[in-house]
Amino acid sequence: MDIPKILSVQPLENKKLLIKFANGVEKIYDCKPLMEKIRPFKALENEGFFKQVKVDGGGYGISWDDMVDLSEHEVWTNAVEVVTA
Repeated sequence: MDIPKILSVQPLENKKLLIKFANGVEKIYDCKPLMEKIRPFKALENEGFFKQVKVDGGGYGISWDDMVDLSEHEVWTNAVEVVTA
């Protein structure tokens, strides 16, 4: 299965991200489990740092800095699709 590239990312309340993919799908990714398990992701506890998230060149992932980043595969696989009524 081809993983679609990321078009945009928006920080939300409660350490969640709204991610829009090239195929039109929107998903919510919860960063809290990463913050608990993976040491570099503890930096996301800082709200100012958390809000600096950006899409990597080419849409292959999202990042905050060189140490804290996620691939499009991780986000696509573990985020929950936004369902509109």
